[in-house]
This record gives sequence, C-alpha cells and structure tokens, in this order.
Amino acid sequence: MPLLLTPGPLTTSFTVKETMLVDHGTWDDDYKELTQWVRRELVTLGHASNEEYTAVLMQGSGSFGVEAAIGTAIPKRDATLLIAANGAYGERMIEIADYLAIPHVDLHVPEDQAVTLGAVEKALTAHPEVTHFAMVHCETTTGILNPIETIIPALTDNGIITLVDAMSSFGGVPIDLAQLQVDYLITSSNKCVQGVPGFSVVLAKKNTLQATKDNARSLALDLYAQYQTFEEHDGKWRFTSPTHVVYAFAEALRELEQEGGVTARTHRYQANETLLREGMQDLGYELVIDETVQSPIITSFKYPTVDFNFQAFYEYLKNRGFIIYPGKVSKCDSFRIGNIGEVSADDINRLLNLIKTYTKKELQLSVND
Repeated sequence: MPLLLTPGPLTTSFTVKETMLVDHGTWDDDYKELTQWVRRELVTLGHASNEEYTAVLMQGSGSFGVEAAIGTAIPKRDATLLIAANGAYGERMIEIADYLAIPHVDLHVPEDQAVTLGAVEKALTAHPEVTHFAMVHCETTTGILNPIETIIPALTDNGIITLVDAMSSFGGVPIDLAQLQVDYLITSSNKCVQGVPGFSVVLAKKNTLQATKDNARSLALDLYAQYQTFEEHDGKWRFTSPTHVVYAFAEALRELEQEGGVTARTHRYQANETLLREGMQDLGYELVIDETVQSPIITSFKYPTVDFNFQAFYEYLKNRGFIIYPGKVSKCDSFRIGNIGEVSADDINRLLNLIKTYTKKELQLSVND
C-alpha cells in the first residue's frame, strides 16, 4: 500500500480505514448523534465555544465547502468580495465568484510571497465598496502559510465579514477561532484531522450565518439551509450523507486527541517537514519559497536540472511505495511533497534514501551521456 505524501487525500491509520467496514443508515439516531458530536468537537478543536461558533458539514470535497460559504455569505445586493490570491486555491475562489456572478475585487500576490496586511489594507482603501474578504491560509500551490492571525482580526475590527480557506491547515496548525474572530473558516474531512474524502466543514460564527437566509445561489450548497436542518432535526443531513466517511472522521478525531491534540500533531508535521526540507537541500534540490513562510503541510522543490523528467521520478517513487504531487507554480518547474497524514520520520528517511539513489543514478547517466 503506497504512502500518500500529498496535501490530501492523505495516508490514514488502519483503524480509520477499518471504521468504514460497517454500513449505517442515515436516519439512525446513533448516526445523527455522532454527527452532532463531530460538529461540537470541530468547534472545540478550533478553541471556540459552541455558543459563538457552529460547524456545518457539507457533502463533497473542500471546494464544495468554499463555494457554499462564498455563495451563502455574500448578499445578492450591495456587497463586494475582496479576494487575496497567491496560488491556485485563491484563484479558485476568484473563479467561484465569477461563476456565481458575485461582484469581486482581486488582490493578486506573487506565488512565492505571502499575503500581507499592508497589501490588503491598500486594496481596501482603493475599494471602499468591499464588504467581505476571502483568502487561503495554507496555499498548497507552494506550501506558503499566510498570516491570517494578523490580517483577519484587523478586517473584523473594520466590520468586514471574513472567509478563510483553511483546508490544509485546520487540525495540523493551531487555529484559535475565538481570538481570530473569523466569520467562516473552511476545511475538509481528508486533511489534517486525517479522515477520508467525503465532506467539507465550514466553521461559522452563528450570528453571521443566521443573517444569510436568502443569500444562497444554489439549492444543494445552501450553507444556511444545511445548518438549519442539522439544528432543527438533531443531526439529520439535508441530502444523502457520506455515512462511512463521518464514522471514519469521528475515529480520526479521537485519534487526534490520543496523539496529544493539534499541538502534538503540528510538532510531528513540522519535524517531518524540516527533515524533508533539509534532506532534499543536501541532495541539491532548491526550495520554491523562503523558509520563513514555509508551512509544515507541504514543501515545493524546483526541478534539479532543465531536462529533469518528473514523470520518471514520480513512477520510480510510486513503484517503491511513495506517491508525491506535481507542481502548480507557474513561474518555475517544480514538484511537491506532503508532510501530513499517518507519516513518520522513518517514512521521510526512507523517501530521502530513495531520492538519493535516484538522483545519483540520474547524475551518473548524464555524465555518461
């Protein structure tokens, strides 16, 4: 079974996989109670109270949650969304706003640079019509960790409603919702909590969400209606729910607590990332972004040579038990290696040894040529 060194889906524990071997009915009280427990636990994981915040689970991938949040949060009149984008997932927010015909202003930041409060404030000064703001926390295009802890509170203080795509960071990087005061924070079941794909999560301020009743531009992605159904029907989903995935996610939440919580998981991910980054640099692979903005989630490396064959490299690692990711950076040829999931330092060392062997082999071939 290959190890997934990707930003999600990722390698899960045997016990998480095992949980999905039993079928469940969506109307069962046990399942509805489990759904409610998961929702409460997610809010607690974000260091918030269930009086101020709620967790809304949405069928589909993380992008379904992002689209549901954007499509429901923004009123149909007298509202403009500012989107800060420094990678593919910020650009996806722009695409969503285009599809939904939401008025928006775009702040494009170079892919190898973090979004800054100064840049956001400059855009707001130029566009006083902005009422909502959206950005990505961990932009896995490169692995950059954007400083939401300085940006979001400043915007909240100015009365702007905020949305954060924390898809690849929530559960793997400490996030304090109560301190951040973000209105909507989106993640998914197959990221740092270490569950499997099947639903997204929107952690929302209750008073903000409760004011969005008539905003949604979609039936299935109506975040407000989904929230109301959970609340009024004791954990019942509006449409067919991913029962197996919810049970697996509940097990993943329990295992996160057993590991020591988010702090312990962050430490493991960071140790993996440091070991990988330093080991790859020793082998001659250059980083795409500066170490000061590097997240513990995924690391991007430049191709070592102009004629580097990524597909051959990928297949070599895959045939030996490791699956990595191609790059998404537009300005240079690169590839990405994830550090999250059920992955240990021993796994990273085994990977580095394989890459060392491959690199030496390729270097020898180029010398012989």
